[in-house]
Amino acid sequence: MSTKIFKSTNPFNLVTIAEYEELSDQQIQNKLQKAEDAYKHWSRTSFDKRGEWMLNIAHLLKNETDRYARTITAEMGKPIEQARAEIEKCAWVCEYYAENAAKFLKDKHIQTDATESWVSYEPIGCVMAIMPWNYPFWQFFRYAAPTIMAGNVGILKHASNVFGCATQMEELFLEAHFPEGVFQNLTISSEKVAGILEDSRVKAVTITGSEGAGSAVASKAGEHIKKSVLELGGSNAFVVLDDADIDKAIEVGYWARLQNTGQSCIAAKRFILQENIAEQFMEGFKAKFEEMKVENPLDENTKIGPMARVNLAEELEKQMQESIDKGAKVLVGGSRTNAKFTPTILTNIKEGTPAYSEELFGPVASVFTVKTDEEAVTLANATNFGLGDTLFTSNMERAKKLIPHFEGGAVFVNELVKSDPRLPFGGTKISGYGRELSEDGIMEFVNKKTVYLK
Repeated sequence: MSTKIFKSTNPFNLVTIAEYEELSDQQIQNKLQKAEDAYKHWSRTSFDKRGEWMLNIAHLLKNETDRYARTITAEMGKPIEQARAEIEKCAWVCEYYAENAAKFLKDKHIQTDATESWVSYEPIGCVMAIMPWNYPFWQFFRYAAPTIMAGNVGILKHASNVFGCATQMEELFLEAHFPEGVFQNLTISSEKVAGILEDSRVKAVTITGSEGAGSAVASKAGEHIKKSVLELGGSNAFVVLDDADIDKAIEVGYWARLQNTGQSCIAAKRFILQENIAEQFMEGFKAKFEEMKVENPLDENTKIGPMARVNLAEELEKQMQESIDKGAKVLVGGSRTNAKFTPTILTNIKEGTPAYSEELFGPVASVFTVKTDEEAVTLANATNFGLGDTLFTSNMERAKKLIPHFEGGAVFVNELVKSDPRLPFGGTKISGYGRELSEDGIMEFVNKKTVYLK
């Protein structure tokens, strides 16, 4: 049987960058055994030693930011300035857990009728990660830093269009002097994931991806009684109330939609405006979108690059066209050439259309108007997704009253929704379950062991 070949293609010029051979079944078995063997020693390594190696990675990322950023840009089209920022954020999360893991996982002593009782937080083994292409380094490191600092080992099935990034990350761990087997990259297709999850050497799985992929992975993990964390899609609302700083809302709002060419689960996708400020907001919002041109992502001044693959742009175009056919209006943009998709604003959106109820994973903004605060919150919640929402208002008491009524995993007031190593990250409804980052994130893949002495 012939070996499957994966192609890495530059989405801006459609030139093939590299090809990667899929691992054979025997090679996968060898890697799983190497992970199992590494875990026996790694789980007993001190936090100080783990932290030392994790800081080595942070140092390497900082020293070679441009090299790694250029791989991101070449493989999925992220503008180079944004790619560098992604690498810098990866260094930050490595530093954060190197400094805080021991504190987070310190034994918790609890007063009971025992002579002494406490909870210890111990590693569980090999944790598999299934990661997407949109933030190819960051999505990985926000899993890897806490998981490996907790004493687990990791294996990665990355998106096939960013296997170059995945290869570099495996090399990074070895260059940082981590023992072999603590982290390994698996160059495999999605079809091989189920068999790996069935393997007793794999103890848990985390996935960032689509609803369908998350459901399939969670089902397989559940079948084998294994822990899973899901970070899936989102259709975040960006709510602008009538007392908001409109200029600031425009400045934050356009970037909340267009950063990473709109390819982010936590991007603002639905803009909900109170009627009496809608015209003022839309005038500036439209102007910002008109300024944004799809250009070469390697150019230092580029803000919007191509989408990551032609088929992704085609799917977005299909969703847009179906919404237009059912009444939506194009205020600006609306055109596509290969993977290059013009920043687009849709208005007059009807309930039941893709622009109303589906996730538009690219540079298309859906705009709605409402009269009251209650209507704004109701519309923000009128989605099966639940990652997070932005609320713009100058009245903090008004904001605090509304915050409990938003159903997602986060509410950001006067700021775009973003991940931060110091804060938990995750969603509700079909956006998934579990949390990444902060103390909550490192607790997902540990054995919370009760110890009772009498």
